[in-house]
Amino acid sequence: MEPLSNKLVIATRNPGKILEFRRILDAISSGAIELIGIDQFPHLVDVEEAGTSFEENALLKARYTAKMTGLPSISDDSGLCVDALGGAPGIFSARWAGTHGDDLANVKKVLDELRDVPDVKRGAHFICVAALVMPDGREQLAEGRFEGKILRAPVGNSGFGYDPIFAPLGMSISSAEMSAQEKDSVSHRGKSLRAIAPHVIEILGGLG
Repeated sequence: MEPLSNKLVIATRNPGKILEFRRILDAISSGAIELIGIDQFPHLVDVEEAGTSFEENALLKARYTAKMTGLPSISDDSGLCVDALGGAPGIFSARWAGTHGDDLANVKKVLDELRDVPDVKRGAHFICVAALVMPDGREQLAEGRFEGKILRAPVGNSGFGYDPIFAPLGMSISSAEMSAQEKDSVSHRGKSLRAIAPHVIEILGGLG
C-alpha cells in the first residue's frame, strides 16, 4: 500500500505531552515522521473527554482529529492511579482539583488526601493509552504503565503534572528529577508510544 503521507497529527494542546511525543517518536522513526501539532489547525476545537476509560478518551480525541484534518492522528489519555485512593484520580487526573490542567492544585489535592497514609501504603502507577487513528477508520491502541509511589512533598523541576510527587519503583528520586531520556525509557508514555510505533511506521509507509 502506498503511504498517503508521512505526516502525523498529535492530538493534544498539552505542551509537556507534545515535547514527550516529539522526543519519543522522533527517536523511534529517526525523524522520518513529520509530527504536526493541532495548533496548525485553527478550526479544531477541544474534544470533551467524556469517556469512562483511558481507551475511550484517547480514541475520542484521535478520531476527531483524523476526521477533521484528513491525516493520521495520534492521541493519548493518561493519568495517575493511587492505590490508597481506590485508583483515583485516574481518568480525572488533569482536572482532579476542579480546573483542567492546574498541576499545582492537582498535586496539592493528592498530597492532602494522602497526608495520613503511611509510606508503605502510598503505592501508585501512571497509565497511558495511546490511540492511532487513520482517516479511513483503521485504529490501533497501546497501553503503558509506570509503577511507583507517592512522595510526601514535591521534588524536582523537570517533567509536568504529578511528576514531582511520583517516585518510580526502585528509585529514590522523583520522575521530575529524571533526565528526559531516563524518563522516556521507563515512563508510561514512552512504553505506550514504543508499543504503537511499529503500527505508525507501517501505516505511514515503512518509515524508519
